Amino acid sequence: MFGRIREAYGRFRDAGRARSRADGERRPDGASRAAGKRTPNLFEAAAAYVSACAEDDQDRIDEAAGWVSPEALSFGVNELACRAVIALARERDESPRAVARALLGLPAG
Repeated sequence: MFGRIREAYGRFRDAGRARSRADGERRPDGASRAAGKRTPNLFEAAAAYVSACAEDDQDRIDEAAGWVSPEALSFGVNELACRAVIALARERDESPRAVARALLGLPAG
């Protein structure tokens, strides 16, 4: 998974170097601040990345991976996983450990 993040980020970074703004300042997304576009935060990037992975949508995976650094995306995905396991554990009235192991198909330990 992290290899795919690094690879997508590398493609994004390289593409960003080719674009520049009219005033000469380089921006990875090619957008100007005057355009009024807001940069997605790491939690939005993580949510988009995980949902795209679940749907096996490579274009959306690459797009979301380019919104933030690989380290930030990793943190966001980890936070999303923790929150999801906690929510499922509460819903199922089980421990987070039991839920995580069940999600991964591991025997109860």
